Amino acid sequence: MRKIILLSFVILGICFFGITDLAAQGDAAAEGGMFQVLKEKFIEGDWKFMSLVLVTLILGLAFCIERIITLNIATVNTNKLLSKIDERLADGDLSGAQEVARSTPGPTASVLYEGLKNANNGPEAVEKAIISYGSVQMGLLEKGLVWISLFIAIAPMLGFMGTVIGMIEAFDRIQEAGDLSPSVVAGGIKIALLTTVFGLIVAIILQIFYNYIVSKIDGIVNKMEESSISLVDVMSKNGLFK
Repeated sequence: MRKIILLSFVILGICFFGITDLAAQGDAAAEGGMFQVLKEKFIEGDWKFMSLVLVTLILGLAFCIERIITLNIATVNTNKLLSKIDERLADGDLSGAQEVARSTPGPTASVLYEGLKNANNGPEAVEKAIISYGSVQMGLLEKGLVWISLFIAIAPMLGFMGTVIGMIEAFDRIQEAGDLSPSVVAGGIKIALLTTVFGLIVAIILQIFYNYIVSKIDGIVNKMEESSISLVDVMSKNGLFK
């Protein structure tokens, strides 16, 4: 959770300085490309709902970045790891094989270590330990995904809420003015629709990150399952099962 809070402040700082820089540039910002136009439109929107959408983006990105960093660290060359374990087991050094797995970062190495710890109890015990600890590691890999899903769902909802409230305010202005002139409601409707646009943009950005993270987790889990099967074969080949 500390990592999430720290990343949130970093992203908030980047957004703050970016928006402040845009405000200082004035009309020239619109000439800086699509990203500058988006920032300009963000400032034009209703700050009450735009702030909520921005907070959703910041928190969602913080969780996404934390997961991506963690998953990249967890990725390991399983073939190289199994080769080292095989070398130790071929020399009859079970403790050395365990140390290789224990000193290697990542969920795959942790699962292999649990299997090696149960080598003296037979192949059934090894497979049971691998399956049990593999479930634990999968839970750790998927940590935080539920929050990313929540922010993906909340962002467009906040945008739609801002739009609905903005439309209600626009009709209130019509009632007060007693006139259906476009100039009376155009500004309010524009601000209302901008909240929906940015809510959808935030949801799209977070959805892309979410799909990448899920695919990364699937790849790690597949490697973990393959290496677990290979470990049992390596242990059997080196005569650990009597």
